[in-house]
Amino acid sequence: MNAETELKFRVAPRSLSSILRTGANGRGRERAEQALVSTYYDTSKHKLRRHGLTLRVRKVDGRYVQTVKAGNAGSVTRGEWENEVAGARPELEKARKTPLEDLTTKKLSRKLKPVFQTEVRRTTQTRRVRKSQIELAVDRGRIGAGPRARPIAELELELKSGDVADLFRLARNVERKAGAELDLRSKGERGYQYATGGGRGAQRAEPIELKSELSPRDAFRVIALSTLRHFTANADPVRDRDSEGVHQMRVGLRRLRAAISLFDDILPRASTARVKTELKWLTDELAPAREIDVFLKESVQPVAEKGVPKRGARAIREKFSRQRAAAFGRARNAVTSARYRRLLIDVIEWIETGQSRADDDRSIAAYAAAVLDRRLRKARKQGMRLNDLDATQRHKLRIRIKKIRYAVDFFRSLYGNRARQRLADLSDRLKRIQSALGSLNDFMAHRELAMEAALAAPPANRRAQAFASGFIVGQEHETAVGLRKDAAKELHRLRRLRVDPDG
Repeated sequence: MNAETELKFRVAPRSLSSILRTGANGRGRERAEQALVSTYYDTSKHKLRRHGLTLRVRKVDGRYVQTVKAGNAGSVTRGEWENEVAGARPELEKARKTPLEDLTTKKLSRKLKPVFQTEVRRTTQTRRVRKSQIELAVDRGRIGAGPRARPIAELELELKSGDVADLFRLARNVERKAGAELDLRSKGERGYQYATGGGRGAQRAEPIELKSELSPRDAFRVIALSTLRHFTANADPVRDRDSEGVHQMRVGLRRLRAAISLFDDILPRASTARVKTELKWLTDELAPAREIDVFLKESVQPVAEKGVPKRGARAIREKFSRQRAAAFGRARNAVTSARYRRLLIDVIEWIETGQSRADDDRSIAAYAAAVLDRRLRKARKQGMRLNDLDATQRHKLRIRIKKIRYAVDFFRSLYGNRARQRLADLSDRLKRIQSALGSLNDFMAHRELAMEAALAAPPANRRAQAFASGFIVGQEHETAVGLRKDAAKELHRLRRLRVDPDG
C-alpha cells in the first residue's frame, strides 16, 4: 500500500500554465506529460462507493494499472493500492490485501461495470520546498458518465517526501499566485455525482461513521473533515445565488463550529481561536441572505393573500426583494474571495496537523457519553425557566440545543441498534425545541426588519407599507405565544440519555 498525501485545487484554465512556468522562487522547472484514460468500476447499486472504496483501471503509456483507493473522505492522506493488469477490465484477484478483498466474490466480479471515465492530459513537475519533495500535477480534460460530461481543470500537490507543513506552504503560494481553490472532492466523487444525475445544486451533510476505539482527537478529525466537506460542497450553489445552497453552507459551518465547541477541552487554543474567527466571518457574510430570504418567503409574500392592500404588499415585497439580491451578492462575493480560499487551507491544515492540548486516554465512546450527559443536564436546567428568559438568553438556549442535536448526529454510529431508537427520539425532541426557539428568534429579527421598512418608506408608500409591516408584526406575535408554550412543554420532557455507546 502507498499512502497518498495530497491536496487538490480547482484552478481557472487560464491560470494552469502560470503555475507550471515558475516555482515558489520564480525559477522554471522541467515538465513531464502523460495522457491518462481512467475508467471507474462499480456495481449498478454502487456497492464499492457505499463502503468508501473506489476501483479504477487507468491506461497510461500502453499499460493498464488497477488502483483501489480508501480513506476518510476529504482527508489529506488516503490509502492507495496499485497493480498492473492485462487489460481494461479489473482483476479482483489482484485486490488481495486491500480493503476491497473483504467484498470480493465471483458475483461481485460479474456485477462490476464501468460507471464513468476521465480523460486528462497530465503535466507534472517536482518542486523542492525546504527539505521536502512535492509533485505538482496539472490536469486538463473531461470527466463523463453516459451523456453527462464536465471539463477538468485542476491541480494536485502530492508530498513525495518530507514535512506536510511544506505541502501547505506550497499550497498557500499557488493560491496566492493563481487563485487556486481547495477542492475536497476527488475525481471519483465527482464522477459518481454526475453518474447519479447530481449537479451544482445544494449538498446535504453526509453520514458520519466513528469507530468506538478512536481517540477523541482522531474522532474530531473525522467529524471536522465531514463538516468541512459539507460547507465547501455548497460554494458553487452560493455563487449561483441558490437559497438552499446558502442554507446548507450555513448548516455546514454551524456543524463545524459546534464540533469545535464539543471538543473544546482537547483542541489547541491559539490555532483554534484563529480558525473560529474566520469561520465566524464567513457565517456572518452568509447570514443576511438567509435571514432576508426566509422573511421574504414566509412573512412578506403571503401578506397579499391575507387582506393587506395590494399597494402596501407590493411596496414591501419590492423593498425586501432588492435587499435579498444585495445580500445574495454579498454571500457570493465572500465565497469568491481570496480570504475564503485562504480559510479553506487554514482549516484543513488545522484539522490534519493539530495536536490535542493534553493527553487523553479515553475512547471516543466514553468521551461522547460524557459530553451528551453534561450538555443535556445544562440544557434541561436552563429550559425549566424558559418563561423567565429574555430574547438573548433564549437565543443562547437555542444554540445549546442545536449543539446537542449535532452531537447526537456526530456520535450516532457509536451506539447499538437498541440505543439508536432512544437517540432518534431525543433528536426529534431537540428538533422540535430548536424549531420553536428558532422561530421565536426569527420573529424578533422580522419585527426589526418590518419596523425599519415602515419607518424608512418613501412618503408615497409610507402609510401602505406601514400597514403591511404592522400586519406582519401582529401576525407573528400571535404565533410566538404558541411557540413559546410548545418549547416549554418539550423542554420539561427533556431527559438524560441514560444509555452508553454500544448499549
